[in-house]
Amino acid sequence: MVFKRLLGALGVGGPTVDTVLSTPTVRPGGSVFGQVNLVGGEREAEINGITLSLIARVEVEYEDHEGHTDRTFASAVVSGPLRLAAGQNLAVPFSFPVPFETPATAIGGQHLSGMVLGVRTEVDIAGQLDKGDVDPLAVEALPVQQRVLDGLLALGFRFSRADLEAGHIRGTRQTLPFYQEIEFKAAPQYAHRCNEIEVTFVADAYGVEVVLEFDKRGFLSSGDAVRTYRLEHAAAQQDLTAVVDGWIRAAL
Repeated sequence: MVFKRLLGALGVGGPTVDTVLSTPTVRPGGSVFGQVNLVGGEREAEINGITLSLIARVEVEYEDHEGHTDRTFASAVVSGPLRLAAGQNLAVPFSFPVPFETPATAIGGQHLSGMVLGVRTEVDIAGQLDKGDVDPLAVEALPVQQRVLDGLLALGFRFSRADLEAGHIRGTRQTLPFYQEIEFKAAPQYAHRCNEIEVTFVADAYGVEVVLEFDKRGFLSSGDAVRTYRLEHAAAQQDLTAVVDGWIRAAL
């Protein structure tokens, strides 16, 4: 059952809002479609505008501990000023683009535990900004990203976890204030050289940067090693297992 949320700016008897996503699953570079449903309250209301924002739960490092916070990484105004009569039903359709760097919450249809993304509806009513709840949004990996991950799995790497970290990866085209790390336990043939691999994708309209961070082991090669590679979107048309294998062998 869907409950319409009361807009708190006008209190009891005021209008309600309910945002419905017609595309609950998207891909980076695509668009979110849906509509904002408004129902007038006991009296007329002046709404100055409606804004939708993409929100992500991000891990932040402080001086003495780690924590999580919600970060807005994209927003779009979907309605200008409008007047909502008492009892009036009004639907505001919308579509807005999803940045290419948007992290995946699912890979091959499987949800990545710990990944929290959503769409927040903000209504400016009576000069007050009413920040609503976040409607969950699922994001599938781009085809070329999926090919890289398929290559790791084919080589015997085992998915471990994924998270979002605040910060910037040096030397990449990253524009968002955070990045995603997808962690894999090392395949048996590499276990003597590394413990795990963390994969980060920095995508744009032309392709994707693949950042591999290796947790290396061994007397002479302990510590982390980072390598960055570039793939065009067209690379999704081929099996990338051998390419990924070459990257790993060269790095280790």
